[in-house]
Amino acid sequence: MFDLNMIKGVYARMAKRIDAARIVLKRPLTLSEKILYSHLFDAIPNEPFSRGESYVDFSPDRVAMQDATAQMALLQFMMAGKDKVAVPSTVHCDHLIQAKESARIDLAQAKDTNGEVYDFLESVSNKYGLDFWKPGAGIIHQVVLENYAFPGGMMIGTDSHTVNAGGLGMVAIGVGGADAVDVMAGMPWELKFPKLIGVKLTGELNGWVSAKDVILKVAGILTVKGGTDAIVEYIGPGADKLSCTGKGTICNMGAEIGATTSLFGYDNNMGKYLRATGREDVVDLADSVKDYLRPDPEVIEDPERYYDQVIEINLSTLEPYLNGPFTPDRATPVSKMADEAAANDWPINIEVGLIGSCTNSSYEDISRAASIAKQAVDKGLKTKAKFTITPGSELVRYTIERDGFIDIFEQLGADVFANACGPCIGQWARAGADKEEKNTIVHSFNRNFAKRADGNPNTHAFVASPELVTALAISGDLTFNPLKDTLMTENGETVRLDPPTGIDLPSKGFEVEDLGYQAPVEDGSSIDVVINPDSQRLEVLTPFSPWDEQNITEMKLLIKAQGKCTTDHISMAGPWLKFRGHLDNISENMLTGAVNIFNGKTNSVKNQLTGEYGSVPTTQREYKSNGIPTIVIGDENYGEGSSREHAAMEPRHLGVRVVLVRSFARIHETNLKKQGMLALTFADKNDYENIQENDTFDFTNLDHFSPGQLLKLKITHEDGTVDEISCNHSYNNSQIEWFKAGSALNLIRSQYS
Repeated sequence: MFDLNMIKGVYARMAKRIDAARIVLKRPLTLSEKILYSHLFDAIPNEPFSRGESYVDFSPDRVAMQDATAQMALLQFMMAGKDKVAVPSTVHCDHLIQAKESARIDLAQAKDTNGEVYDFLESVSNKYGLDFWKPGAGIIHQVVLENYAFPGGMMIGTDSHTVNAGGLGMVAIGVGGADAVDVMAGMPWELKFPKLIGVKLTGELNGWVSAKDVILKVAGILTVKGGTDAIVEYIGPGADKLSCTGKGTICNMGAEIGATTSLFGYDNNMGKYLRATGREDVVDLADSVKDYLRPDPEVIEDPERYYDQVIEINLSTLEPYLNGPFTPDRATPVSKMADEAAANDWPINIEVGLIGSCTNSSYEDISRAASIAKQAVDKGLKTKAKFTITPGSELVRYTIERDGFIDIFEQLGADVFANACGPCIGQWARAGADKEEKNTIVHSFNRNFAKRADGNPNTHAFVASPELVTALAISGDLTFNPLKDTLMTENGETVRLDPPTGIDLPSKGFEVEDLGYQAPVEDGSSIDVVINPDSQRLEVLTPFSPWDEQNITEMKLLIKAQGKCTTDHISMAGPWLKFRGHLDNISENMLTGAVNIFNGKTNSVKNQLTGEYGSVPTTQREYKSNGIPTIVIGDENYGEGSSREHAAMEPRHLGVRVVLVRSFARIHETNLKKQGMLALTFADKNDYENIQENDTFDFTNLDHFSPGQLLKLKITHEDGTVDEISCNHSYNNSQIEWFKAGSALNLIRSQYS
């Protein structure tokens, strides 16, 4: 039982704060509003905030970090001048384990390969008072749900899928490491007050349909940017019928629609899950304030009055979905996949089916997939595709092994990987991926951008529920519809798969021998965190230079990115994860996945100093060495995807001064601001079309940078003609101070020096 006194404190002050907010707003409250207004940094609400407009200071209850992002977050925290973290904080070693052979072999290899990083994270955790979860303990979001999340709480995490904790009624938001530093240093955490999207669920799931299909349907409706700057709140009778981990799955993939977070109200299924994971005391506390942990009744009765947008989904008529390829919002009902595949020339032969990841690795997920696997074994079927399982935590893995599920999967020929992210984030040593052959895989992960899972740009990845992935792996056919299609055994017998069955919580309870948890020492003041100056994995940070308060002029165009440019395109994961603690080394992947609109190529941009084409990092380093500032131009929803702040730190480190786009994804825009970059949008989106390859850019009024004022940019083309365009920005006074100081961290350091 972690942080019980902190949770008691949250519940003790909740009623007073929410009652005050109800008076200020003069109306009933949604659950999102209750949690947000009860976590204001200034304590008691005394003014209403405008959704999508007001910047508000909050006081989150806790911080969570995974090993790939914790390195940079903690390197920054070490510069903040604090002796100990101000709120409960955790580090989880889940991203650096590569899936290749088996759980045992892969985990041992990871400990050997990443020993220097794990030692660093362990020592920093000890010194500054953070809980440390060792390699093999499990995926951060599953471990947080099992141990730390609680209804009505607020947390931030340095991973976009922190939102998973919304399945336990928590406002949980993905951020960059600099935001985590703010909270760990005891500073207010700033967020634009979100808009609210209500999703009313009616009916009840049945047959092949699972919670996964709810969010796949929602992603198809809202698209990858439809939830930007909004909290998606699930309401209605259907919401209460979903298991807690099913709710977590839905909230988890809310990151794929750009939502600030997603949320369910407290109910009996959450109480069941809390009890099953040893948190009976939290249930007693939550039950005592349960009316504050759900939307007010008037909100449920008339949601259109209280949400900015309302969507209604009847769970009883929902069907299974497959989303993809190359984007998680291309939603296709399984009944229409044959037509879609034929129309788009998608490969229908499935080569690999993968289940697990932070999205779908709960006991319920595994039990439903195992019910399909058991049928296949009993009916004499074998998988036609390779099949892999990734448990979400050691608690789940040990329990499903005890209950015989792993044995069932192995009878079907599946490989069981370590309790880690693995293929979901590109940590998959897939044989033959380097040949870049066109192929199809299906998985229960959350993202399916090009090259995401295996590094092959021609891998067509489709997202589905674990049970549907299992059925598709058995059939080997993307167009297989288990609701009506049959399969043939090796003996020539025609058989049909029955709908999956499963239970949300183990009937014999959870069991584990070693959670993989390590508490910090009581007093870490004598601990020295040593970083080898010759290390290729870790590097002490050097503060970025402050702004000289002059107009930035003579900027050259580094790249004009075409179309979708996610944080995977800006700072790839996979093999690059090993450099997440070394800013200069990882900067060698900066924007190498972005498509240059002028030649249709990746990692090939024109160097205006030489007239030659070269890689993006090499070209930018030459500009930097010559003291020439640069600008990056992007399209819509620039920086969607992971929370990785490296996508902002790398351009900053290499000398890019401005990112100018049609629109931003929320987390990436904030990360750019935190690192002292100018994150701007075209006032006229058509101006994107006018940017030419050899342009030079000059600000004419940056020296009067202020909230709400358009910035003017003079663009000189190669032929000598000049255009002047206007740029929007969303900086408030505090954020302008970050820019002036060179970064938000510089400002914190100056306040504590």
